[in-house]
Amino acid sequence: MRTNLAPWSIAVAAAVLTLVARPALASTPPAPTPHPVVTTVAEPHPEIREAIGALERARDHLQHAAHDFGGHRREALKAIEVALRQLHDCLEFDK
Repeated sequence: MRTNLAPWSIAVAAAVLTLVARPALASTPPAPTPHPVVTTVAEPHPEIREAIGALERARDHLQHAAHDFGGHRREALKAIEVALRQLHDCLEFDK
């Protein structure tokens, strides 16, 4: 079989193929990365934390309310502070 390619073009093609294929042939696959062991501790009192969040949101809404609601807003804010203190004490007691 006869080709019309010049001898130098065959040499260049062979060199390019060698350079391109060498890294693929010589490289080894990377070592698998070990998966870190993740241990999660379940929240011991999720309901108390949810209650704290709800009371904090309620406090924020009341603090920014447009009305005093006949003085009840002030009393509600006091009650929220007492409740928050009690809930935080519950969490501290459990430690």
